[in-house]
Order: sequence, then C-alpha cells, then structure tokens
Amino acid sequence: MLLFETALLTSGFSLEDPNTFGNRIHRMLKLGLSIDEDAGEADVDMPPLEDADADAEGSKMEEVD
Repeated sequence: MLLFETALLTSGFSLEDPNTFGNRIHRMLKLGLSIDEDAGEADVDMPPLEDADADAEGSKMEEVD
C-alpha cells in the first residue's frame, strides 16, 4: 500500500488521507533507524539552550567592503 501511495504522489495525484501516509512513512523511518517509541521522552532531560545573542556576537563574520 505504501508503494502504491508513493506512486500516486509522484504521478501528480493526491491522496485521500495524507495523514495516514505520513504516519506510515514515519513508522518506516523509525523502523529503519531503530528508534524506539520512548526515545522522544529523552529530550525532557535536556538542559535549556544558552543565550543565542551571546553566541551571535562571538561568531560574527568580518564585513567585506
């Protein structure tokens, strides 16, 4: 079914339920990359990002005339 729907899209047709197609693609990618369903919860333990303005000042490129 996935191959058929992909062929429809590449031929210029639209799908009746694109959300279902997207979910199938995501499941195939997760399967191929060996990603667990619980892997998304690991992001919760990440520290907050540093101040983006401080990084931008330190990495500015030299201006050229």
